Amino acid sequence: MQNVFVYIEVEGAQVAEVSQELLTKGRKLANQLNVELHAVVIGTGIKGKVEDQILPYGVDKLFVFDGQGLFPYTSAPHTDIIVNLFKEEQPQICLMGATVIGRDLGPRVSSSLTSGLTADCTELEIGPYEDKKNNKVFDNLLYQIRPAFGGNIVATIVNPEHRPQMATVRSGVMQKAVYEGECKKEVVYPEVAKYVDMAVAGVVKVLTHEVQAAKHNLKGSPIVVAGGYGVGSKEGFDQLFQLAKVLHGEVGGSRAAVDAGWIDHDRQIGQTGVTVHPKVYIACGISGQIQHIAGMQDSGIIISVNSDSDAPINRIADYVIVGTVEEVVPKLIKYYKQNSK
Repeated sequence: MQNVFVYIEVEGAQVAEVSQELLTKGRKLANQLNVELHAVVIGTGIKGKVEDQILPYGVDKLFVFDGQGLFPYTSAPHTDIIVNLFKEEQPQICLMGATVIGRDLGPRVSSSLTSGLTADCTELEIGPYEDKKNNKVFDNLLYQIRPAFGGNIVATIVNPEHRPQMATVRSGVMQKAVYEGECKKEVVYPEVAKYVDMAVAGVVKVLTHEVQAAKHNLKGSPIVVAGGYGVGSKEGFDQLFQLAKVLHGEVGGSRAAVDAGWIDHDRQIGQTGVTVHPKVYIACGISGQIQHIAGMQDSGIIISVNSDSDAPINRIADYVIVGTVEEVVPKLIKYYKQNSK
């Protein structure tokens, strides 16, 4: 069968955004391989509520497992369902979000199927691979691309022999888009009891923690003002919040600023934080290490405010303002206040 599968996460009957992002990427991969895109969603009371959130992203076949005890997520029943479904369907690729759930479920499925898994990928591509040691050539493998060694190199990982090829991807790395082409949009509702023994699965429970809703819309903001170690202090970030307020944007920070305690961790932008795609990105006092650039390089317009004219971030910036944050940011605030009246 060799199709591409995406595991869909739900909170109640709300599909996670990362899953829709992976469907968009999965559709592109399926088109390249000339196969179908399939999706699987597991929950309680989701029948008739999730289909319209999934099918528009180019899904040929959607498996909806709806049963008591399948929400909130617990490891055992979800693993059994996916493993048994994959034994039937034999997919060549499986994509999951690099979330708390994906990081628990992915390794369990991979181990059960003796397959490979690459975590926290930043890009996925299709290409050939030559195994020179065994004199073999493989076509149409999944290139699982991710930073390695602290972000100092970018590694491309392949899994020639075992299936499915599995990868997890963080939210915001891929961009979601409704599919405009033709696809089957078939929906099936398998009998849950054929795939998992709920009486046995119910013995094992995983403690779940209620996740607070984010206090900001950093990922979705069209304007992001981000600060790095060059901001100098927590008080320095107060100015960035003032600028963001004037511009109706959000504030982010580099890992150095987060580690210094100047800004909350959930506002960290970069390889180990949030990936953003704003129309305008104002980088204040950010040197531009590869780990940070990985989280903002697809911004529409990049403006760098830095006292170092040779800072690495200036190479990707559309506009560079040479000066300290203390000098430049108050002038930007004053200018935008005057011109927004």
